[in-house]
Amino acid sequence: MYNRRKFIKISAAGASLAALSKSAIAKTVSLKPEANFPIVISTWDFGILANKEAWKTLEKGGRALDAIEAGARVPEELDITNGTVGRTGTPDRDGHVTLDSCIMDELGNCGSVAAMENIAHPISVARMVMERTPHVMLVGEGATQFAVEQGMKKEKLLTPKAEAAWKEWLKTAKYSPVMNIENGSNRPGGKYNHDTIGMLAIDAKGNISGGCTTSGMAFKMHGRVGDSPIIGAGLYVDNEVGGATSTGVGEEVIRNVGSFLVVELMRQGLSPEDACKEAVHRIIKKKPETAKQIQVGFLAINKKGEYGAYAIQSGFSFAVCDAKQQDLLIPGKSYYK
Repeated sequence: MYNRRKFIKISAAGASLAALSKSAIAKTVSLKPEANFPIVISTWDFGILANKEAWKTLEKGGRALDAIEAGARVPEELDITNGTVGRTGTPDRDGHVTLDSCIMDELGNCGSVAAMENIAHPISVARMVMERTPHVMLVGEGATQFAVEQGMKKEKLLTPKAEAAWKEWLKTAKYSPVMNIENGSNRPGGKYNHDTIGMLAIDAKGNISGGCTTSGMAFKMHGRVGDSPIIGAGLYVDNEVGGATSTGVGEEVIRNVGSFLVVELMRQGLSPEDACKEAVHRIIKKKPETAKQIQVGFLAINKKGEYGAYAIQSGFSFAVCDAKQQDLLIPGKSYYK
């Protein structure tokens, strides 16, 4: 006979089972996927060498900020083929090689330099601005003066190859950047363009830092500054969410505060790739005709070490370096094919 006592026993057992099931489910849900770090990612094919240098710091348990500086110094100094970063940068229309750079750490500290001349490693000067001054940005002669005071070597940066390209350009003085010249397959001899190496790293402690460095648009107006040294445009890091960097025509990135936008979109739950895609779509929506003629790409990483990229035009690529592989180059997705 199904009496009240049996009912109470069955109900109690059911309650215990339900509690156990909820506990088991809670444990299952709380299990997080293994985080993918340490890791460093960067824009374009010349990011492979930069990543490998950064990895020397990360694999030893070093800080992401140190890895970023070490990695960014490689294209600034050694890659004589890119023509868009550091001592190999192309001059402006007056023959001046001017460099822009910024860096940002996991604590929200940041520093940058813009339109700086005669100093080969703007990424290091940007870090000095961050750590040794109360400011965020120094520009022009002031940036150069500060760099020299901090022990940096002042030197001529205009290479014979870049000078020859500038003199050839002066014959027509036509300003018409070639898209994706930074991609090795699109880099025929003598041609130069604008661009950047943007880098993002997560160290073994899960802390994120980023850097961005460039010589800017080839044959730009003297004094022009793009997005690369501007925190929130060319680079942004939020250690609770992730980081983002940009490449391409900086004016459009600045107008949309691009890298900050990508990080905020990730905060709202978008994946790195989808956040980059939305940022690109906003640029296209605002200036659809302009967007057909230019390249802008975003690269992002979230707190888990998941990464993604998206560009206006095809041809953009990014490099990835982690414990599994140190020389991975991935073609970025794009709006126009």
